[in-house]
Amino acid sequence: MAGGGNDFVVIDDRAGRIVDAAGLTRRICTRALSVGADGLILVEGSARASFRMRYYNADGSLGEFCGNGTRCAARFAVVSEIAARTMTIETDAGIVNAEVEGGAVTISLPPPHSFRAERSLSIDGQTVRGSSIVVGVPHYVVFLEGDLWEQKIESLGRAIRMHGEMQPAGTNVNFVVVRGANAIEVRTYERGVEAETLSCGSGVVASVAVSTLFNKVRPPVSVLTRSGITLEVSLTKHDGELREVRLKGDARLIYRAALTAETIEGFDPDFVRNPTDHAVTT
Repeated sequence: MAGGGNDFVVIDDRAGRIVDAAGLTRRICTRALSVGADGLILVEGSARASFRMRYYNADGSLGEFCGNGTRCAARFAVVSEIAARTMTIETDAGIVNAEVEGGAVTISLPPPHSFRAERSLSIDGQTVRGSSIVVGVPHYVVFLEGDLWEQKIESLGRAIRMHGEMQPAGTNVNFVVVRGANAIEVRTYERGVEAETLSCGSGVVASVAVSTLFNKVRPPVSVLTRSGITLEVSLTKHDGELREVRLKGDARLIYRAALTAETIEGFDPDFVRNPTDHAVTT
């Protein structure tokens, strides 16, 4: 499945058959040698919600929340007759409400928290000025000027993600250009994928949240992502606090498949990601 340009392998694991989810994720998400994806989503049973969503980044690390992935999980649940079109989803960041309308899904998120308006970082002798906020997972937001799509953000995104002040968890990094009172553009370097992705749902929300707190925009806000797909974020602000946060966007069902044993055999996913640190195993 794909949401806003993030692609995922989604598996119904309500029977609890998957034991080593992290190992499976590293293999199944390896592009060119396996299915290839930004992450793995497991749909599990829940006593608190319509179902539980467990999300793993492509490197096998467990993600507390994924906005685009949650929309995809909601659509998957409807298509698979696991849940009705209006549902609740248990995530590691709390209970999320979702509503599916055809191929579009709107989710309601817990309020962002831990906002730090000024969080400057020293990188290679230069000062990077940005803000940090948590939208299920940590995010760092940097405002830029000019043409966002012409700028090279990969190396700076990696440096901020790996910065000592962001450890041990690290952070996702969002580069934002404001285009109007109701429109911004966002590019995101995602931890766990360790690269720029075509979109990041929680990063889109974080970018709108910070833009709103700085009075740069007035929600609802349309957000153009690297995929060329536009997501929409709505929220309210009362006394400096953000509430009623909603993210709307596509949740595309690309294909259904039966995986073969060769999906996970015959290659070392860790070597593929970083050959200098790993010996080859088969």
